[in-house]
Amino acid sequence: MPSSASAPAFELARPKDAPLDPPPLYAELRTERPVTRVSLWEGQLSAWLVTRWEDARAVLGSPAFSSDPSRPGAPNFKPGTPQPRRGFFQGHDDPVHALMRRTLTREFMVKRIDALRPAIARLTDELLGDLTGRPGPADFVERFALPLPSLVICELLGVPYEDHPFFQRHSKVFVDLTATAEETTRAQQALATYLLELVRTKRTTPGDDLVTRLAEQVEAGVITEQDAADLSSFLLFAGHETTANMIALSTITLLHHPEQIPYVLGDQDQVAGAVEELLRHISIVHGGLRRTAVEDVTIGGVTIRAGEGVIIPVGVANRDPEVFAAPDDLDLERADARRHLAFGYGIHQCLGQPLARAELQIVLPELFRRLPGLKVAVPMQGIAFKRDSIVYGVHELPVTW
Repeated sequence: MPSSASAPAFELARPKDAPLDPPPLYAELRTERPVTRVSLWEGQLSAWLVTRWEDARAVLGSPAFSSDPSRPGAPNFKPGTPQPRRGFFQGHDDPVHALMRRTLTREFMVKRIDALRPAIARLTDELLGDLTGRPGPADFVERFALPLPSLVICELLGVPYEDHPFFQRHSKVFVDLTATAEETTRAQQALATYLLELVRTKRTTPGDDLVTRLAEQVEAGVITEQDAADLSSFLLFAGHETTANMIALSTITLLHHPEQIPYVLGDQDQVAGAVEELLRHISIVHGGLRRTAVEDVTIGGVTIRAGEGVIIPVGVANRDPEVFAAPDDLDLERADARRHLAFGYGIHQCLGQPLARAELQIVLPELFRRLPGLKVAVPMQGIAFKRDSIVYGVHELPVTW
């Protein structure tokens, strides 16, 4: 285990004058010491920080690293993090990870997500109509950025949207770094109980939705009833929390770069490319992806021993000048933006990325077509950013139009 005595503390702090950029210290380390030690938990644990794009892909794509947070040496956000239930498969290695992921693969194929696009467009239109139907200013997060992905994931899963205050309240606890272990456990249990009851309902009263299809896999003996509930819980949480923050941050970014807005109003290819650049530039994975070595392996010329942890600050890797020209600039015409690591890499790459892309590709053009006068109603320093969250975003965003 690398010593934490001389290692700088790993911090999430982004510059106050540039809150959409990664910490400048890690950009310096990417040049000078791309694989270096950092300390966690007030010096109780040390881990390796990997900041170059090439090295990040090497770690994320290697079977020599585990995603299991319960392994000794795992560089978790907090000490004593247990292994999650099987349905939260991002915290498992194969074969559990492969089994759980396989149950959902068909649900997130591009063809199936494309079939959702008319529903996403309809919900976008309805929410924008509601937003503009009342006088501003308004909280963009509360009125649009959060309801849109929540409605979409509810429609996909077959979850009653009227229950969204319940699952949003508990989902926030999952990503809150200030939440206690007891609070996180209670939130997870509350969601699991709710989804378990829904799975049981779908077994007797099926519908055309994802929870019903998971219930069918329970009937076939592929997964357990608890697995189906936990998979649904994971998707419910991940399907709205991440995209909601990405919609809000993309809006702030575009409003601060108004000369780039025409690119999200262009043809389908232009819009798709613009979304990839926003994903690269913003990178909402705030605390980095975490792995633990299961064998000795060399990354960037440094030997990482079995049992040592690794942190990959995705936002820093996505600004690597060896991969992206002028990486700190927002360039919605960037041809190679899709090489970003915003969705991870390797076998744990985000399963829901086709859905996230579809939502952003529909929402952003429609938003700026319908509200050409959209503006943030407070200065940047007045925006409440989620600095103590695993997923970066804003708590609220006052806007006028």
